[in-house]
Amino acid sequence: MNDIQALLLGIVQGLTEYLPVSSSGHLAIVSHFFGVNGEENLTFTIAVHVATVLSTLVVLWKEIVWLVKGVFDMKAPLWSRERRYAFAILISMIPVGIVGLFFKDQVEAIFGSGLRVVGVCLLITAALLTFSYYAKPRQKEEISWCDAFIIGLAQAVAVLPGVSRSGSTIATGLMLGNNKSQLAQFSFLMVIPPILGEALLDTLKAIKGGAEAAVGDISLSALAIGFAAAFICGCFACKWMINIVRRGKLIYFGIYCAIVGLIILFI
Repeated sequence: MNDIQALLLGIVQGLTEYLPVSSSGHLAIVSHFFGVNGEENLTFTIAVHVATVLSTLVVLWKEIVWLVKGVFDMKAPLWSRERRYAFAILISMIPVGIVGLFFKDQVEAIFGSGLRVVGVCLLITAALLTFSYYAKPRQKEEISWCDAFIIGLAQAVAVLPGVSRSGSTIATGLMLGNNKSQLAQFSFLMVIPPILGEALLDTLKAIKGGAEAAVGDISLSALAIGFAAAFICGCFACKWMINIVRRGKLIYFGIYCAIVGLIILFI
């Protein structure tokens, strides 16, 4: 992997991790048409994922500080708003945790099955975004634990290449009637532990496979460029996506996913 390829992958990862268009699907498309295979360089894969998590921490640092302070506030009621919110995040992680622990090999096999799967899954993402745009459920004050679990199920389905994680979780939350201003923030916070957990598993896999298998043919400069690109683009995309959800403009991303999905299937 050269510096240009690392820059391209970093930009794609940073932007599409938050925009509802599927980072895994777009990385698969880039890998196919440009001959870049980031999955063979575990160190690079870990780096760009950690970079996107770091961008979330930077953009939502006030919310994270509020949440941590509230959880560890001994003077607060047992089930304060902050603790209910934190517990909802924990509940949302259950489905994707089960998939990651018990079905990781099957998911990786799907990733290697070609772009046809990506095209179909992009159409699924387009359908979800379209349904959420036209659905007008009764608005709720806060995300319930039941809703958090259902949103977590959507995140678990989004391990498929082409199904957008942010798109599926936000669309599901909107169809359940959750507040737009809270939903994007919840969607981005709930992904932090799973991404860090996946990075940890990949790190252990890299250590088990040996340094050469982990690094592959990537240079230190390419690694740094990919990390920086993913972080900068992630900060931009995270802020942009929060504003988009508040304005309810997800339908345009649904149209985009439908067009890309159909193009992939036809070619």
